[in-house]
Amino acid sequence: MNPNVEQIARRAATACLDKKATDVVVMNVQELTPLADYFVICSASSRPQVEAVARAVRDDLAELGVTCRGIEGLDEARWVLLDFGDVVVHVFRPEEREFYHLERLWGDAEWIPIEAN
Repeated sequence: MNPNVEQIARRAATACLDKKATDVVVMNVQELTPLADYFVICSASSRPQVEAVARAVRDDLAELGVTCRGIEGLDEARWVLLDFGDVVVHVFRPEEREFYHLERLWGDAEWIPIEAN
């Protein structure tokens, strides 16, 4: 079975939670932008955790057959963006997340509830 886009976003969020990312949010932005259908946004407290979360998301989605089209920001590991086409994952250090505040910028988006394991 091929996962639908929402399932991919949920799996990415679960991978974030599995690596102890905090404040994990899934936003349906398909009515607001042509950039993606879903944004997954989370916070990680340190460089190693940002890197671990990004790796976990990439590896978990690869198991579903979803290829990461690009990764930006891994060198600095303050805001890492993983592009999976219809799903874009943002892994922030808390300071950067507060500064860029994507949740406010895309405030009209529908939020998809994610259950912590």
